[in-house]
Amino acid sequence: MMRQLHQRRIGWQPILYLTVAIWLVWNGAVLAADSPPASLPASLQVTVDTIWVLFCAVLVFLMNAGFAMLETGFCQSKNAVNVLTKNLIVFGVVSLCFWAIGFGIMFGDGNPVIGHSGFFLRGLDLSPLTGEKYSGVFSSLAWAGIPLDAKFFFQLVFAGAAATIVSGAVAERISFFAFFAFSAVLSLIIYPMVGHWVWGGGFLQTMGFSDFAGSTVVHSVGGWAALTGAWLLGPRTGRYDQGNQRGIPGHNLAIATLGGLILWFGWFGFNAGSSMAADPAAASRIIVTTNLSAATGAVAAAIVSWLATSKPDLGMIINGALAGLVSITAGCAYVAPISAIIIGFVGGMVAVFAANLFNKWHIDDPVGALPVHLVGGIWGTLAVGLFSVGPGINPWHTELSGPALGTLTGGNIQPTVTQLIGIAIVAAFVSISTLLVWSALQVTFGLRVSLRAESTGLDLSEHGTEAYPEFSQRTLLPNSLFPSMEKDYIPSAPPTSKHS
Repeated sequence: MMRQLHQRRIGWQPILYLTVAIWLVWNGAVLAADSPPASLPASLQVTVDTIWVLFCAVLVFLMNAGFAMLETGFCQSKNAVNVLTKNLIVFGVVSLCFWAIGFGIMFGDGNPVIGHSGFFLRGLDLSPLTGEKYSGVFSSLAWAGIPLDAKFFFQLVFAGAAATIVSGAVAERISFFAFFAFSAVLSLIIYPMVGHWVWGGGFLQTMGFSDFAGSTVVHSVGGWAALTGAWLLGPRTGRYDQGNQRGIPGHNLAIATLGGLILWFGWFGFNAGSSMAADPAAASRIIVTTNLSAATGAVAAAIVSWLATSKPDLGMIINGALAGLVSITAGCAYVAPISAIIIGFVGGMVAVFAANLFNKWHIDDPVGALPVHLVGGIWGTLAVGLFSVGPGINPWHTELSGPALGTLTGGNIQPTVTQLIGIAIVAAFVSISTLLVWSALQVTFGLRVSLRAESTGLDLSEHGTEAYPEFSQRTLLPNSLFPSMEKDYIPSAPPTSKHS
């Protein structure tokens, strides 16, 4: 009897504690609503901002897993190990190159074209001091009140994303060494230079060009690099035989879907963390606009593919959501939620049409990186000039920290023209520079694996192992450092068939 009474008393205690907790939280909220919010002490604010930025950076780092799953699922099983290896090694390569040179070019003090300070993350830097209190060689980041290492790591994961975009478009026929070398050059020079122009105090930033989280800096740069590489490599064997399109389906849409969801999840850190501060109002708005754009991108791709083929296509829906995410990245802090819905819908719809257009041009892109990142990046950057709410509406959007009122929201055409100029300059620079790098690699080491290696699969020819050995009957091929220089290679030349 006493034991039962004791059990009954214990059973009431959690309910009592919960009731008291709810009462305290409720009354605390009422009191907070009746009194103005007090700012945190400076040292505590630095701690909170740093934790927030690092948390978002880790979310962006997780996107590497999303890219790996997405690209692997969209490719053939015989190339799964190769795709996974590229997605893993690329962040290692970018980490070293961006730490040594890239970060200094992008954010180091210099001139309007290139930074030339702070290499190897060295030099005077008084972060987390900001504004006039700051002194150091990274003046373009003096507005962010967090330690330098936190600033570097957040920018590093962005650089890694740009390089990873290239992997999917050139998958299933590029040699591992060629991709390895190209990733190094991209993260050493090309990506940092564009970043310096837009975010590092360069001439595009001075001109008024706006890209909050990287529709151009990250996604279009990766997209243009992917386009030149895919064009120079040519399509996979049999993809466009005798002018006819022959689909090569991916081997696992389950992990491709998982990859798409991981990317969607990580994108909340990608966009919201770009404020570089734990600003509740800004982060909340950015997450809402980001999610709305992704959602409408997926719906738009489903509708368009449904109308075009009489069935909703899962691959198109995944890429539609990603196109919506890319499209909102430049303006996530500058547009209203209703505009985010329009931006995402157009992004998802255009991604479907662009995929068909690239196929007509015989540009072989196994995972749809070009419609998503290149086309979505261009549209998203342009959308800032069209839909910006203008300074003064939101506390984080001032005349010095954001674009002017958009052309379609009551402003004039100037913001749109500025965005178009920036898009064109980045397109010309990245296309020419990456084409030169790809061509140099083609002449010196070769870009493409041999015909025999491509037929057997890059898992065995490049790595000597397979993702699914229990189901394989393929033969292990001898491997070399430069497999594309073997005698049974496919010349790395663009396709000669008509664009029809």
